[in-house]
Amino acid sequence: VRRVLILENPGLRGQSAITQSLYAGLQLILPGEVASSHRHTQTALRFVVEGAGAFTAVNGERTTMHPGDFIITPSWTWHDHGNESSGPVVWLDGLDIPTLRLLDAGFAENYEAAQQPVMRSEGSNFARFGANMAPMAHDAEASPHGATSPLFCYPYERTRDALARLRRDAPIDPWDGVKLRYVNPATGGWPMPTIAAFLQMLPAGFDGKAWRQTDGAVFSVVEGHGRATIERETDGEVQRTVFEFGPRDHFVVPSWHRCRLSASDDAVLFSFSDRPIHAALGVLREERAG
Repeated sequence: VRRVLILENPGLRGQSAITQSLYAGLQLILPGEVASSHRHTQTALRFVVEGAGAFTAVNGERTTMHPGDFIITPSWTWHDHGNESSGPVVWLDGLDIPTLRLLDAGFAENYEAAQQPVMRSEGSNFARFGANMAPMAHDAEASPHGATSPLFCYPYERTRDALARLRRDAPIDPWDGVKLRYVNPATGGWPMPTIAAFLQMLPAGFDGKAWRQTDGAVFSVVEGHGRATIERETDGEVQRTVFEFGPRDHFVVPSWHRCRLSASDDAVLFSFSDRPIHAALGVLREERAG
């Protein structure tokens, strides 16, 4: 069973796209349901928005989903989802579908059964790659996902704790508050070849300065309340849009639009973009207003 609300950018009508290069949708899975096992060349991320107890299985290992968890489905890996809990679970899907469409490289295949067999106990992947260590080169699991991060689940509990410590002990960035990027633990690079992902905390009372960048970014609000002010210059005129946001809200900052973020209480925001593509092509550009 697949039940997805596609988040289509009104500026890209009919394309099922949230930016020129990315897809986003909210997927709902009810108790007892299974989203059948399959694989595709598109790289996907799952960011858990609401509910707990569902699972995602990737290449024979399951991970239980909790709010705020960031989960990767690498390109061409078998994956399925299920919900063995007593309540609904919702997550944000992010995929590079428009990019693969441009390259005419979209392929998909269904598994022979509804669910792939579980080959490893839950937590095996995190034990190998989640403790700032990695398997030896001769280990068959040393590089399970090719160019994508070998770690496929980044628990929110750990990433939020990192933000909270930096909020307390480190300077607050005038543009981003406290912001960290998810990394491939084997390389230190982006977690996916085509998609970057970030988590940031805006302290209560934060009134950020304006920034803009060439990579369009999709935001999911995890905690707190605030405001996103997005501006676009057209023929010398400034078009301004203001979003008041709260938990489980979603918004997008298109390429080269100025954005200012503010928070009335401590707010935590997840975001993803196509920054790795811009960086690889040498066209990444950022501007931070003084």
